[in-house]
Amino acid sequence: MGARAWQAHRWPLLAGAALVASGCAVGPNYQRPSAPVPETYKEAAPAMPAGGGEWKAAQPADVSSRGRWWLVFGDPQLDALEERVSVSNQNIALAAAQFQGARAAARGARAQFFPTIGVAPSVTRSHSPVARTSALPGAPVGTATTYQLQGDVAYEVDLWGKVRRNVESKIASAQATAADLETVRLSMHAELAVDYFLLQGADEQERILQSNVAADEKAQQLTIHRHDQGIVSGVDVAQAQTQLETTRAQLTELSITRAELEHALAILVGEPPADFAIAAAPAGVLPVAAPPPLPSELLERRPDVASAERRVAAANADVGVAQAAFFPSLLLNATGGWEGSSLTRWFSAPSLFWSLGVALAQTIFDGGARLAGKEQAIAAYDATVAAYRESVLGALQEVEDNLAALRFLAQEVEEQRRAVAAAERALALAQSRYEGGITTYLEVVTAQAAALSNERTAVDLQTRRLTATVNLIKALGGGWSESDLPAPRTVLGSQPASTENANPGAGPR
Repeated sequence: MGARAWQAHRWPLLAGAALVASGCAVGPNYQRPSAPVPETYKEAAPAMPAGGGEWKAAQPADVSSRGRWWLVFGDPQLDALEERVSVSNQNIALAAAQFQGARAAARGARAQFFPTIGVAPSVTRSHSPVARTSALPGAPVGTATTYQLQGDVAYEVDLWGKVRRNVESKIASAQATAADLETVRLSMHAELAVDYFLLQGADEQERILQSNVAADEKAQQLTIHRHDQGIVSGVDVAQAQTQLETTRAQLTELSITRAELEHALAILVGEPPADFAIAAAPAGVLPVAAPPPLPSELLERRPDVASAERRVAAANADVGVAQAAFFPSLLLNATGGWEGSSLTRWFSAPSLFWSLGVALAQTIFDGGARLAGKEQAIAAYDATVAAYRESVLGALQEVEDNLAALRFLAQEVEEQRRAVAAAERALALAQSRYEGGITTYLEVVTAQAAALSNERTAVDLQTRRLTATVNLIKALGGGWSESDLPAPRTVLGSQPASTENANPGAGPR
C-alpha cells in the first residue's frame, strides 16, 4: 500500500482494528461458586403436628404472593401494620436510596463506552506593540479581537474489555444492593410480626394476671373473714396479702414489656411512639404450617444469599479490570473549530482549524503496583466466595433451627396443656381443703403460684410457636425469588426502579 493510499485509509483501518480488539475481554468469566447444600433438612417434620389439628396449613401460593407472607395468619390488624412498614419504615427507605445510588454508579460506568465531547467558545481582546493586521515591523500599536469556537472529542477504545468488566461489576453490585433492600424489607416485616405476636402474648398474660388478681382479692377477703371469726391465724392473712401483691407486681412488670413492644412497633411503621397505640385484642391467631422447599431451592429464595452471590460476580469482574491494566490503552482525540477576528467571516475556510490524534499508552514500570492491584482483586474475590458460602450455611442453619423449634414446641405445648390442667386441679383441691379447715393457706398459695406459672408458660409457648413460624418464613425467604432481581437493563435504565414493583428479570449468570 502506498503512502497516499495509507493516508486515505488509515482512519477506517485504525477504527476497524480497534473494533476487532475491543471484542476481547481479559479476566475470568464468571461462574457461580459451589456451596455445601444437603439434599434434605435434618429437622424437617410433617406439616401438621402430632397430637392435634391446631395448625392450619398454608397454601403455597399464599407464602409466595410477592412477599406478603403475613396474610397466611389471617389477622387484619397485622396486615394493616405490615402494609405501613412497606411505606414508612426508614430502614427500608435507606436501603432503597442505596439501591438507587448503586444504579447511578452502574450508569456512570457505562458512560465510559462513549466518547467525551466538549465545546469551548471564547472571545479574546488583545493588545500588542505590533499591529496584528500589519506584516511590517515597527507598525503602529494594534488592538485586536479574536473569536474562537473549539470542539474536542476524546475516546479510549475498550481494547481489553476493561470498561465492560467494570460495567459488569457495577451491575452485579447494584443487583446485590437490590437484594440487600429485599433483605432489609423482609427483616423489618418479620420483626414487626414477631413484636406483634409478643404484644399479643403480653396481652394474654395480662388477662391471666388480672384474673388472678381478682381471685387473690377474693381469697384475701375470705381469709380476713375467717381470721375475724378466729378460724385461721394472722399468718394466713399475711400469706394471702403476699400472694396478692406479688401478682400485682407481676402485672405491673408486664406493663413495661407491653409498652416497649408498642414503642418498637411504632418505630417500625415510621411513627413517633407518642402517636401510636394498639388496643389489647384476644390472641386468636394460630401457628401456620407449610412444608419447606428443598435446600437447593433455598439458595434461590434468600435475598441475603443472592446478595452475597452477586458480590462474588462483581469481584470476579474486578479481577478482569485489574488484569486489563497490564495492557496498553488506545486513545483517540480530535479537535476542530473556527477562529477569526470577525464573526461575519467566522465560518470561512481560512478560519477553520482541526487536528486528529492517536495515542497508544503503555506503562513500562510501576514498581509492582499493577501486580499488587491484581492480587488484591483476587483476594477480594476469594473473600466474597467465602462470604457467599458462609451465608449459605447460615441460611441452612436458620431453617434447621426454626424447624426444630416448631417441632419440639408442638410437643411442648401439648405437655404444658396437661401441666396446666393438673395445676388447676391441684389449686381447686387445695382451696377445698383450706375451706374445710384441713390445711393452712400456705398450701393454697403454693398451688396458686404453680397454676399461675403454668398458665403463663402455656401462653409463652404459644407465642414462641408464632414467632418461630415467622422466623421460619423469614429463613425461607418470605416468598422472594432470585428471579425478582432487577435485570441489567433495569439497573441501567434512567427511570426510578424498586425491586418490590419491578418486573421480574433474571440477572447475569
